[in-house]
Amino acid sequence: MNILGIDPGIADTGFGVVTKDDKGKLECADYGSIVTDSQTDMAERLDILSRELQKTVEKYKPDLIAVEELFFCKNVKTALIVGQARGVILLTAKKNNIKTEEFTPLQVKQAVSTYGKASKAQVQKMVKMLLNMEQIPKPDDAADALAVGICAANFT
Repeated sequence: MNILGIDPGIADTGFGVVTKDDKGKLECADYGSIVTDSQTDMAERLDILSRELQKTVEKYKPDLIAVEELFFCKNVKTALIVGQARGVILLTAKKNNIKTEEFTPLQVKQAVSTYGKASKAQVQKMVKMLLNMEQIPKPDDAADALAVGICAANFT
């Protein structure tokens, strides 16, 4: 099973492709981020996200797209913008007939580290260990996306 984990954002959307074999073994197929320039018009930034995400979907043909939910945001403007990015992600999944699952940050942290209040560093170290990687994946958004993929793998 191929799972595309996504940590949504407008400046930087992290993605991570996690594979799960019949025995439940997890591996990292790829990870990275889709970056947009803050000086670019919002509609263009969303279009860039859509096009780059579509390329990732076509390349890895995920069986499931797992997206981190927007759980809490102090800045309303930021929440609205991230919500727009999440909309692009969910629409891309729907257009490709790919099932989606959404997970809260708490669920992701619990799935990866067994502690819902784990620090970002703790989560990153566990992602590295669970996927048998040589280094902690960078950027942080990509590591977060892999954690979302691992969380989804634990629920499927």
